[in-house]
Amino acid sequence: MKRRRQSNVILPPLCVLFLLAVLASSLQGQGTERQYVGVDVCRGCHPEQTAAWEGTSMGKAFVNVPRTEQEGRACEACHGPGSAHVAANDLTGIFRFGPNSPASVAEQNDRCLSCHESGARTHWDGSVHQARGVACVSCHTVMKEVSPERQLAKATQAEVCYQCHAMRKAQSQQSSHMPLREGKVTCTDCHNPHGTTTPKLLVANSVNEVCYGCHQERRGPFLWEHAPVTENCMNCHDAHGSINDNLLRVRPPRLCQRCHIESRHPTTPQALSAARFVLNRSCTNCHSQIHGSNHPSGVRLHR
Repeated sequence: MKRRRQSNVILPPLCVLFLLAVLASSLQGQGTERQYVGVDVCRGCHPEQTAAWEGTSMGKAFVNVPRTEQEGRACEACHGPGSAHVAANDLTGIFRFGPNSPASVAEQNDRCLSCHESGARTHWDGSVHQARGVACVSCHTVMKEVSPERQLAKATQAEVCYQCHAMRKAQSQQSSHMPLREGKVTCTDCHNPHGTTTPKLLVANSVNEVCYGCHQERRGPFLWEHAPVTENCMNCHDAHGSINDNLLRVRPPRLCQRCHIESRHPTTPQALSAARFVLNRSCTNCHSQIHGSNHPSGVRLHR
């Protein structure tokens, strides 16, 4: 009986086969790697879009005085290498922005944050707007000049914010309102929409610190302090708008009576002598220094 000769060929293990397959795949794809084609190529097919973009603050910087290699790539700094797009004459390989983009909001924002990651954007990760899926392009437009600064998607900051905050838009139309409509203040004077470590995206540590930025005369320190004023300006005022004078939440004397009992003064003008408690400036007819007093006799905030 003949014995079968044993073969000297040793079959390679599966890990070696896998490595060979990966190597072959990488060698095959070397010739198809996407390349940067330059802004002149983009301009040749998209003259109107490129001209509009080059008129923006971002376009002027990228095309005329790029500060980094990334900025020098112009259109491709945001949209990625364009060689595949040019070869296929379609959207192949182009990174797109907006609600119709196949990229997620987080991926789109990462493109912007690759350059704009410091300063006011330091606390973007974990902020209210980031957690709710707000995209940079929801508030900013890069391809054309819509606003005089910050490349906003609307003409003013307030109009950008009003896209989501309709209640604040309604409050700004009330008789007593912050001068947003007049252009004297804007939303970012009080809030940082890109994120903060404070409540309500405030630009300062507290509501009062924000208000004191304009109303220094209310800061104090006072010899005689009014407790609700020291605690929070919003106890008495609604900063976004009100139907009452001076942005008050409720008209006096009811505003004062939310904290103070009614036993000392009558609440209805039963006689002419009692009218001073409810008419005109009501409680402040006598307690005029309602935000605090430095007078030695100002314990009741009379002077």
